[in-house]
Amino acid sequence: MNIDPTIADMMSSPIINAGWVALAGVAATRALVRRHSILKLIAQIAFFIALTGILLANGILPYDIDPGRGSAVETVVLALVKIVWWMNVAWALVAFVRLFLVLEHTPREARLIQDIVVGLIYLGTALSIVAFVFGVPVGTLLATSGIFAIILGLALQNTLSDAFSGVALNLGRPFVLGDWIKLSDGTEGRVVESNWRATHLLTSGNNIAVLPNGFLAKLGLTNVSHPNETHGIPLSLRIAPTKPPAAAIECMEMVLLSCNSIVRDPPPLVALRGLDAAAIEVDLLFRVSSLAYSISAKNELIDLVYRHTRSAGLILASPASSPSLGGASPAIPDAPNSSAMELLESTPFFAALSGEERQALADAGSSRIYRKDEIVARQGQTLGSLMFVQRGVLLLTRQGQHGEDEIMRLAPGDFFGEDALLPGTVEPGTMTAIASTVIFELDKKHLAPLFEERPDMAGDLAAMLAGRFEMGLRDAHSTRNRTHRRSVTEMLKSMETAFLAPNGGP
Repeated sequence: MNIDPTIADMMSSPIINAGWVALAGVAATRALVRRHSILKLIAQIAFFIALTGILLANGILPYDIDPGRGSAVETVVLALVKIVWWMNVAWALVAFVRLFLVLEHTPREARLIQDIVVGLIYLGTALSIVAFVFGVPVGTLLATSGIFAIILGLALQNTLSDAFSGVALNLGRPFVLGDWIKLSDGTEGRVVESNWRATHLLTSGNNIAVLPNGFLAKLGLTNVSHPNETHGIPLSLRIAPTKPPAAAIECMEMVLLSCNSIVRDPPPLVALRGLDAAAIEVDLLFRVSSLAYSISAKNELIDLVYRHTRSAGLILASPASSPSLGGASPAIPDAPNSSAMELLESTPFFAALSGEERQALADAGSSRIYRKDEIVARQGQTLGSLMFVQRGVLLLTRQGQHGEDEIMRLAPGDFFGEDALLPGTVEPGTMTAIASTVIFELDKKHLAPLFEERPDMAGDLAAMLAGRFEMGLRDAHSTRNRTHRRSVTEMLKSMETAFLAPNGGP
């Protein structure tokens, strides 16, 4: 078979052969080993050495302008080979930078510096290709492009400001992804993305706020996630001066002691801020494990303030900005609010009862005082009464694999002892008084007539107990199915079994 001499010459041309090597090298380094960084770098270095050897062996310098003595095809192929050679230099340098330019313990800064170095490498490569492949004077090009750069810089002034501010923020690291930050203009949220152009915040309203870095750099910034996620919150109160300030401090300490939503280390504090004829001003200083829990913690504390002040016989004062009532002093209760009758009146569960019915329960029940650190009920014990916290704080703990685990704290108005109402259940943990505590007890036999006359109350109590089972406080200690989720209907059936059995027994 006869081959055209022109084609034969082209096939034997070293430039064409160099082109085939360049094509094979690009395929090998950009496709076959692209996911293996070390192999990719080795392949690029090997390809660079091979291509350089072929070019030098044929008297071709990649950094020299070709006079164009060959055919048109050879000229085009040679230009492409030179471009591939320069690009391979850039790819090898970039791979080396990505692998070995690492700042210890600072991956974010390392990535930023890598991006800057990579950008300079590609810029130098582009200028080299323009100068040594296409023969364009780089000096003239830079001088001409400088004018356009000035015009472009003025047009993109804000964008460039954001970019340089982004570089400064990345190097200064006032925050990292996941931090909750507050700005001096009131904007706050969790950082979910940060680039050279803008920073994205996930706000408490579940919205994404996009803040240009130039704008962000001009504002004061508070990072509430450092040195740790805990966040300090103050709560200011005004208490009527019907009792000495020491009584107000003791009551507020009970409030903080009974709160389940705050951090115990460092311990919360009660600070007297002022005293006048109208009010004792008190600040509750506490921390939450995360800013996301600040609202729920405040809600719980405000509820506990109401319950503990009623229990201690204290009265909340009117705000300082409210109109004066002619100097009238707040009314002092005639009897202590910690009485059994007051407890039943302030408990939502008994709100539907008449005054006579509540008085009958108050007379039927009994109160008992427990000293600090005294055990009220032990884990696994069966109680015969429904018990209400009348004053003080109880701590519920459960024996776990690594010792006692705190489950929750009970404040005035909370109750326990549901095993008196539900056959086959026992106390889920140990109840300990962590302050001087008064417990009001109601025996099952006094509740049975009430539930028979008011089935709706039995339904409300069953719903509350089902909620506690849903939380998992009881399942682990039930003598029945330990993984069964008990419904309101099942609770009602258990209560009927307990109350309607002969002699009140199960």
